[in-house]
Amino acid sequence: MRILIIGDKRRFFHLKQFAEQLEKKDLDVEIIYDLDFIDRFLEINIRKKIAKKNNFDEILTRFKPDIVLLDRISKIGKKIIEENIPLFILLRGNYWEEVSWAKKTIYKSKIDKLRVREDEKNFNYCLENASLILPISTYLEKIVKEKFPSKKIKILAADGRNSEEWKNVDGMKLKHPNVGLLQGLNIWGKTKELLILKSVIGQLPDVRFYLAGDGTFRDKVIPELENFENFSWLGNLDYPDKVKGFLSEIDIFLLLSGLEGLGQSIIEASLMKKPIIASDVGGIRDLIQDGINGFLVKEGDSEKILEIIKRYTNDPEFAEKIAENAYSSVREEYDWKNVAEKFLKILQEEKFVKN
Repeated sequence: MRILIIGDKRRFFHLKQFAEQLEKKDLDVEIIYDLDFIDRFLEINIRKKIAKKNNFDEILTRFKPDIVLLDRISKIGKKIIEENIPLFILLRGNYWEEVSWAKKTIYKSKIDKLRVREDEKNFNYCLENASLILPISTYLEKIVKEKFPSKKIKILAADGRNSEEWKNVDGMKLKHPNVGLLQGLNIWGKTKELLILKSVIGQLPDVRFYLAGDGTFRDKVIPELENFENFSWLGNLDYPDKVKGFLSEIDIFLLLSGLEGLGQSIIEASLMKKPIIASDVGGIRDLIQDGINGFLVKEGDSEKILEIIKRYTNDPEFAEKIAENAYSSVREEYDWKNVAEKFLKILQEEKFVKN
């Protein structure tokens, strides 16, 4: 069976690991970058548009995929549907809420508004015509079922990692005790929750807070937090080596977000055996059982964040137990070998491959 995986280059590192596990199960897999084969919005270079279309036609003719797995929805999905190739869509986030936030914050010009309308139309067209929708969490499954009740929908937590690769390394030198945060700053609905730290950092002067990540809304958050002497912003870290170095050195992992499809940084922090505190939003409950392998906090609840940080720092044995539980809960479930096995089972259930 031949599977063509199409996605964003930023995820190629993980998609290649997924593909390697699928190939061990005798599946033939190829991965391509969507923007190499489709024109950007309002592309005026006709020659380039034709060349991209021809290049994609050549891939379909040469590889002859039995299914296409779309890691992010783009205009290439429409082409797959028109070619009558079964289309599987991995749904990684709440697109509708993300677009709602973007309309409120960054989509202001007429061109932006026109582009987002086209994106919304294409997004819904692809989901309506997909052979199978694969949300990565129960949270996203519920949303898709509400919007597309007649579609085939199965959860595939395709935010895997090769567990053996996530070990402590010699990392950056940070001050201790500390709390580490690792997240992007590109969607205001996610990023705004970081401002709750203003009610936390000042009350823990002996704890150092480190934030790694960057994005569109850095200027709305970083200057506010840099008013505290025990806060440091590290910017973007090279993935995966610098991220591993950062996670190796932190004492507590904290994810403050208003919007999460699942929480890939939680998976990585768990594999690095860090005690975790995370916002109780989106798909994070698939990863964190409150009080067992981490702690969940409601949006805006700075008092609980303070309470848990103090408990972790004052009781290292308790923090270690929580961290070990976190490691145990994700080690197998989110290993790419396990994810590939679940995907193969889905293919068997859908009669694309034999049992």
